Order: sequence, then C-alpha cells, then structure tokens
Amino acid sequence: MMIVFDNPVMHVVDYPAEHAVEVIDKRVNKGVLMRDGAAERFRAELKALVSGEPDIEAFGDLLEEYGSLITQPAVYH
Repeated sequence: MMIVFDNPVMHVVDYPAEHAVEVIDKRVNKGVLMRDGAAERFRAELKALVSGEPDIEAFGDLLEEYGSLITQPAVYH
C-alpha cells in the first residue's frame, strides 16, 4: 500500500500487489477500489493530469468521469 496522491479534492492509494487503486472523493466522502484495467486507466489519467499544471477543478473533472463508480462511503480509522 502506498499513498500516491493527496489534495483537497481526492486521496489515492495504490495497492500494486493487488493491481488495484483506491480513490476517495473528499468532496462527497465516498470512494472506490478499482482493479486491473480500470486501475491502470485511472493511474494513467492521474499521471497525465499532474504532469501539467492543473488547477483544483481539473481534479474534480477527473473524478466526475468515475462518478458512477465512486459510491462507497469512506471510512477513516
């Protein structure tokens, strides 16, 4: 497990051994655990986004693309 990204909009944790990525949308306090192809696609899109100079709204736009998947309540321990 490795935290790969954290900002006021989202929190992203990578699970390389499980070929998965967990994405938490902090705006709605919900998240999703994506595996395999979906995880790879999200990683690639996030990498492309942060390689530029995105504003905070760009991160929200990225999460909107995955909005139908981000449905699980986030539980913080």
